[in-house]
Amino acid sequence: MNIVEGETMADDNTTAYGSAADEAPASVEGPSGFDFRGLDVSNTTAAPDSGKPGKTKTSGKDAKDTKDAKGKADKDAKGAKTKADKGKDAKSTKSKTATKVAAKASSGTAGADAASNGDDLASLPLLFHPITLRGLTVRNRIWLPPMDTYSAFAQDGRPTPFHYQHYVSRAMGGFGLVIAEATAVAPEGRISPHDVGLWADWQIDSWRWIVDAIKETGAAAAIQLNHAGRKGSTGCFGLGYEHQTVPEEAGGWQTVAPTTAPFGGYAAPRALSVDEIHGLVGAFAAAAGRAVAAGFQAIEIHAAHGYLISQFLDPLVNTREDEYGGGFEGRIRFLLEVADAIRGAIPDDMPLLVRVSATDWAAGGWDLDQTVALAQILKLHGVDLVDVSTGGIVAGVTVPVKADYQVPFSAQVRKRADVPVTAVGLITKPKQAEKVLAKGRADAVEIGRAALRDPYWPLRAADKLGVPAEKAPYPQQYVRGAY
Repeated sequence: MNIVEGETMADDNTTAYGSAADEAPASVEGPSGFDFRGLDVSNTTAAPDSGKPGKTKTSGKDAKDTKDAKGKADKDAKGAKTKADKGKDAKSTKSKTATKVAAKASSGTAGADAASNGDDLASLPLLFHPITLRGLTVRNRIWLPPMDTYSAFAQDGRPTPFHYQHYVSRAMGGFGLVIAEATAVAPEGRISPHDVGLWADWQIDSWRWIVDAIKETGAAAAIQLNHAGRKGSTGCFGLGYEHQTVPEEAGGWQTVAPTTAPFGGYAAPRALSVDEIHGLVGAFAAAAGRAVAAGFQAIEIHAAHGYLISQFLDPLVNTREDEYGGGFEGRIRFLLEVADAIRGAIPDDMPLLVRVSATDWAAGGWDLDQTVALAQILKLHGVDLVDVSTGGIVAGVTVPVKADYQVPFSAQVRKRADVPVTAVGLITKPKQAEKVLAKGRADAVEIGRAALRDPYWPLRAADKLGVPAEKAPYPQQYVRGAY
């Protein structure tokens, strides 16, 4: 597939590179959730926490307030009843007073019911508290992160019955927000030829039935939009060429990036022109519009794990000397333009999320301080939550993988940038996940690989944390089988 410089998105659904949008793309590998291909991953010590995380507000005051409200309501109701009883034999001139007191009692009882609902929420683990971002309220704080499945075997970017089963089963299993995997905004933006996409209108309906079914369970549906850049055109389990670049004769393509520097042993990319960068901004916005048409309730921009946007962010990768390179402001320009374009293409009440790698684990590269500064700026560009991960940008680094190893980064971004965040990375146990929220280290947790082996992880967590079955996110059809 030849790439033509300087062309922008056209009305006939061609990409910014000029290749037909309805052509089957080619190759790529690596999950969008945790892609450490090319890295030397060793089980060493955890990344140090560079500061104490901010703490969430406790529910003690809320519980006391609701308890006081209920007590007052009960007292009012009792007094009303006494006065109403006495009023039975009273003169008609006193009937109005009895009526007013009875009305007060009714109002007090309604207040007690509202207070009782507050008590119910206060009694639940934080994992099962709802969270509101703009106009979307998500039923709990256990989220499914985007993880590539490499299962669009027709190479047309359209999700299949497998994707329906995969996402809807997790929604039925109680997850609050289900984030669909890295979805390419252009055919050449796929990680592998088997990646899903939203680069053309004819792909919308293939998503709609999945989104509708997710929402029917009570979960919310989001989608991650991505361009793989120099980590595109790679192999996967259904195609071969794993951990390699797929050659053009086998369905691969010429990759693009900020510069011509390759990732690890992959084929060298071609440097994007400024006009092509502008075209890709439009491609992200157009894909976001299609996601809205498909019914998705939130959009996530993939700016992590070494894909195109994070390639622009990292000074070890982006050595451009124009307005999209150089210092911090130049390197974040592409992401900010994408965020602005998507914000303008989606409803005002729809949340916009950004996934970032808080460090590339390499000296002199992208780090936590730059991530915090970026998060502060993203807030000003209409971003509502930062999905904090790490790594995947630079090959040949050592990542200290262990339980909670990325949580210190989410804690610091939350505290220092004062923005809602998620935590992800070997969070596998209910009490472990609850502790992340209780310590104020994140506003939601993402259960990734544990969710691959247990679609009903939230229901199991509810049981482990003592949530009564009637308050757990069971589908009505499954209540009889509750723990």
